[in-house]
Amino acid sequence: MVFGAAYLLLTYLLASVPFGLVLCAVIVDADPRDGGSGNIGATNVYRQFGTRLGLLTLLLDALKGGLPTAAALVAFPNPHVAGLVALVAFAGHCFSAYLSFRGGKGVATAAGVLLALSPAAALLSLLVWFVVVAATRRSSLGALITAILMPIFVGIAAPVHLWAALLLTVGVVLRHRDNISRLLRREELAA
Repeated sequence: MVFGAAYLLLTYLLASVPFGLVLCAVIVDADPRDGGSGNIGATNVYRQFGTRLGLLTLLLDALKGGLPTAAALVAFPNPHVAGLVALVAFAGHCFSAYLSFRGGKGVATAAGVLLALSPAAALLSLLVWFVVVAATRRSSLGALITAILMPIFVGIAAPVHLWAALLLTVGVVLRHRDNISRLLRREELAA
């Protein structure tokens, strides 16, 4: 019980690390919140500072969710613990302890935890994201459509984690409220 609570706290603190902000500060001496969408995530970092920093942010944000979730699948016999770890990692990214409980939109972190919980569902989700973004040039639309379809993929591939996938979907959609408004007004930035 104590180990489980400590693990959740450690997961939250790790997932709270704003890698986009840290990378931009160290590599280009800039703050991604000062331009573009004002977000700390991979898409905004990519738009402002290029492919290399965008991909590195994406990778680190995915790993900070995926690694603790994958480790929980091994360390804890109850598979629902991994689902809880996944949600805590997502919350850590979105509500960072290091940024006054503000943060990113959680897409890369959700992708990382999904990869740990169900690689098959993650691959299907990635395919959907690529198709939507290629067709629309809107990363946020790709994230939203993928998030909405994710529980279906998880329900088929790893039904034990369906509850976590549903909560991740709700979280991603809620974190994209502003994007939804801009999409409806046809004012959303291209990817």
